[in-house]
Amino acid sequence: MSTTDSKITTIGVGTVRTHHIPDILDVIAALSSDAIPTPPLLARALLDLLPIDVWSNPDYRWLDPATKSGSILREVARRLMEGLAKWEPDPQARAQHILKNMLFGAAITQVHGEMTRRSVYVSRDAAGAHSAVLFDDPQGNLPFIQAEHDYPTNRDGRASGPCRICGAPVRLERGSTRENYAYAFIHGAYPTEEMKDMKFDVIVGNPPYQIGTGGFGASASPVYQLFVDHAINLNPKYLVMIIPSRWFTGGKGLDDFRARMIADRHIVKIVDNPKLFDCFPGVEIKGGVNYFLWDRDHDGDCEFSTRIDGTIISTTTRDLRVGHGVIIRDNLAQSIVEKCRPEKVEDSLVPRFSMRAPFGQSLETNFSGAADVPFEGSLPLIFGSHIGYIRPDQIEKNAAWVKKWKVLVPVAGDGHGREVSYVLGEPIALAPGSACTQTYLVAGVFDTKTEARNYADFLTTKLVRFLVLQRKSTQHLRSDRLRFVPMLDMQRQWTDENLFDHFGLTQAERDYVESSIHPREAILSLDSPIPPSHLPGGSKYRAPGTERDATEALDTDVEDEE
Repeated sequence: MSTTDSKITTIGVGTVRTHHIPDILDVIAALSSDAIPTPPLLARALLDLLPIDVWSNPDYRWLDPATKSGSILREVARRLMEGLAKWEPDPQARAQHILKNMLFGAAITQVHGEMTRRSVYVSRDAAGAHSAVLFDDPQGNLPFIQAEHDYPTNRDGRASGPCRICGAPVRLERGSTRENYAYAFIHGAYPTEEMKDMKFDVIVGNPPYQIGTGGFGASASPVYQLFVDHAINLNPKYLVMIIPSRWFTGGKGLDDFRARMIADRHIVKIVDNPKLFDCFPGVEIKGGVNYFLWDRDHDGDCEFSTRIDGTIISTTTRDLRVGHGVIIRDNLAQSIVEKCRPEKVEDSLVPRFSMRAPFGQSLETNFSGAADVPFEGSLPLIFGSHIGYIRPDQIEKNAAWVKKWKVLVPVAGDGHGREVSYVLGEPIALAPGSACTQTYLVAGVFDTKTEARNYADFLTTKLVRFLVLQRKSTQHLRSDRLRFVPMLDMQRQWTDENLFDHFGLTQAERDYVESSIHPREAILSLDSPIPPSHLPGGSKYRAPGTERDATEALDTDVEDEE
């Protein structure tokens, strides 16, 4: 066991005085996009969720099912050395019991196994002379177990599709000498057959977040939910894990997981960290991360906390089921949402917003079939940064919308954990006569210019965008993110001030909304189907082909897709 602070270094079971030496686990970099080491400060915050009596129970078995740097188990060992001092006064015997009988883990790669053993046993060879406690097996209780994906096969016996367990593509199976991202814990290889009757009392960890090799969010599918589900299925006394917070409101393939977690009354605490880079410096995890405590014997509401810059800024105990299918991650926002949200989805903005690709799948953000100049019978097509021209028969659906006044909203916005957000891109109110690429959603169609103008202004209000933010933790916008926003009478103009009055917000609630959201103005083009902002000299204009559309990034931000 090895831990470092400014004055004392503990090595094995002895203590020596030393000068300040930075903890290598504080600065170690991720070896790949799935392997984000847990900084020691974060490991300590995670373990602080557990009740204090776990540190004085010598009979508990602890498991980290996805070890990387070993920082979590190292901190567990340190706390157990202190907590079990009365139970076993001899430090050598105490360390022997902790490391041999209490701590177990499965490394995600061979290299991470060596790192973990170095952190916990002081030697990567647990059977070597330098190990704090000697094992017969060089991997001790912290092995790397090779596992295989479960690919469906065709008649020739070759893999023909993604892994049935984790969704990994076939290309990740590259032989026994290269990482295949088949994690032992979720692929049935760990606990091993020899451990099948072993009962784990506390499961802790920071599991891999995704399957993929193209960087965070790129061509990747989430896998952290599989670790959580499998850990719960082992029925430990306690489970504490760090995972991305995307599951609160969205995430690719996470609907069932979110429903299970929201309904699970065993979740005692959740600590949400919405600010980018707050927990993992230098690693951008859109939507932030959270860590939680699951207690087998708990049956009740959850204590939900928000943590910014390492400090808890708010805590409240609430029923997670009241968020209408999502977890409202902002404690201060909950009362505002309850005052504003419509009872029925039909009365919200959800039915007004189009699905992605409002005018057809072929009209992609980088659609190449548009002319640069108008031609006889052509229809203006609005890209993210310029105007193209297409034939009317290239519209695949919602052709009637072309003849309506409409409001467009960019698919890409922010809301990734910034302290002050825009949430939505600039709405564009348009006169009839044009269509758009998948850069935009059609936020609403109207029969009158007045309604279109008032609706665009409505979408720029801070309150509306604040309500959207409670269901939107990443850049991608879908219609269900508007569930908390009521549809009001668009024959009148709405401002934040009269919205605050309309919903009876307190002064404190008004101030909170005002301080959370950046000002935003609509782009109004109510006398032309072509917004001047997208023509040469306009604020959005980029010549075709000179700069990719801002929302092309969404093609790789697939974890947020349904």
